[in-house]
Amino acid sequence: MEIKELDISNINHTIREEIIALYRQLSPGKKYQDISQVLQTDNGVYLIGGFQDGNLVGIASMAVYRVISGHKGWIEDVVVDNACRGQGIGRKLIEYLLKYSREMNLTEVLLFTESHRIAARKLYENLGFRTKDSSIYTWKQE
Repeated sequence: MEIKELDISNINHTIREEIIALYRQLSPGKKYQDISQVLQTDNGVYLIGGFQDGNLVGIASMAVYRVISGHKGWIEDVVVDNACRGQGIGRKLIEYLLKYSREMNLTEVLLFTESHRIAARKLYENLGFRTKDSSIYTWKQE
């Protein structure tokens, strides 16, 4: 498997459609953002893709930002194609983002996963993530 950073310059129509298909596996029915907007230079989002035989089989993104409490990363939208799960692709994607986090000297990397995603939770714990004593709140524009 090859991991590549995805940006506006290397996303063609096929890769764009593969990203959408993967996201739909993660969050069926949810609206997704246009990838061109997500990857704008000033947005601070780093998107990577895992490729096997030229096909996109996994994605993960990390928003990088500075706040008073530190220089942080927030991992989002980690998904591996249903047909390719169990091959260590998710682990490789997260390890790649953590390597990038170390290079950027981030003080903390956060992520969120739903409680029913048992395999994902086990993976994150195996990679050194720990649950944080806090609550996540959401507000959505209607």
